[in-house]
Amino acid sequence: MKARKLLLLGIVFLGIISAKAQQKKNLSLNDAVHLAWEKSNEVNLANAKVATKKHELQSVKNNIYPEVKASAQYQRLTKATVNLKNNSAESESDTKAPNVDQLVLGQINASLPIFSGFKLKNSIKVSDNLYQAETANALQTKEETAMKAINYYAALYKAQKTVELLNENYKSAQQRVKDFTELEKNEIVPKNDLLKTQLQLSKVQLSLDQAKSNLNVINYELTNFLKLDPKTIIEIKESDFYNFEMNNIPADENPALENRKDLEAIRLQEKASEANIKVARSGYYPSLSLIGGYTTLDLKNVVMVQNAMNFGVGISYNLSNIFKNATEVKVAKSQAKELQASEMMLTDYIKIQVQKAIEDYDLAIKQKEVYALAVEQASENYRILKDKYDNGLADTNDLLEADVEQLSAKINNTVAKADVTQKYYNLLAATGQLNQTFKLSKI
Repeated sequence: MKARKLLLLGIVFLGIISAKAQQKKNLSLNDAVHLAWEKSNEVNLANAKVATKKHELQSVKNNIYPEVKASAQYQRLTKATVNLKNNSAESESDTKAPNVDQLVLGQINASLPIFSGFKLKNSIKVSDNLYQAETANALQTKEETAMKAINYYAALYKAQKTVELLNENYKSAQQRVKDFTELEKNEIVPKNDLLKTQLQLSKVQLSLDQAKSNLNVINYELTNFLKLDPKTIIEIKESDFYNFEMNNIPADENPALENRKDLEAIRLQEKASEANIKVARSGYYPSLSLIGGYTTLDLKNVVMVQNAMNFGVGISYNLSNIFKNATEVKVAKSQAKELQASEMMLTDYIKIQVQKAIEDYDLAIKQKEVYALAVEQASENYRILKDKYDNGLADTNDLLEADVEQLSAKINNTVAKADVTQKYYNLLAATGQLNQTFKLSKI
């Protein structure tokens, strides 16, 4: 009895461990997208780049503040020879040289740029536009990440429904084999018909095993993408594919040209390049700044200076820039032309991408209607052939073929329903409206 109790406790314990090892998690599509935004390495990297550009912008803005430097020195002098010359005519005799053995010097200098060929103003514009461009790139990364999550989610739903349908068909095939086994024993059906049902059961088993393997792979891919425990079994929310409204369906590329963040990013980079040309041209101008300072000096036994304040205007001009700076301007202009060409290429690509997304969505709608009708037709066809078979008017081949067609129609119908949702979101992504659909907060 004691051994039996221990065995029972062991079984219960193993059952608890197994349940914990494979935890089920109900996950809506909205939750999957927001979890992807939170956990994705790509999104985290994009956010880090935005933060870097923000700090770089602040660093450039800091240049508008004056430069203030303070320095202090204390020096020991050894056997310094000091020759003091007195220009007065009162005394021509040599005076005894003082003993100079230390120097104390303290300085505070300040410089405030007034004019540098508008270099500072345009440098701020460059950094500001690059920061905004990086922010737009981060939003585009979030669009792409959301679409990845949707694709994984839809693929998992299709795999789960396929396994469900194959399981149902497998049970029907098993029952058919049992029925035919009894019929064959009673010599009602030939051995060949029994073998045909057994062969179909084997085919269904192979398809089911393949579908389960595919389901496990997709489930692992999604859990890995969302940074969940790899042993988590995700349960899909079916209403995400059927019970929601598809609003604001784009009919052309105009929404994309207004909303696509990658296009916005390259336009902002163009603005930065235009400001960068002005930065390069600033080398043709002199630099003007306000300067000021405070000095205190004590050369022992010789001189002491206190409260020596100075202020004025400083000007500098690098004459070599007259010849050298032309190259810098040409480089900046060439970079601007590169970005203009890139914008044109991206615009063409977006137009093609949107048109394809529109066609794919329209096709998915049509396929959904056809496959829904096909399910009705296949089910009716199987019912008729089953009646004929029961009345000896159809053979086993006809019955089994009708069963396969019915299963195929059901699977295609399930996949088609999910495809409509998937293609709808893909169209929103192509037109740059996916983030707002899932209510992404601003960066």
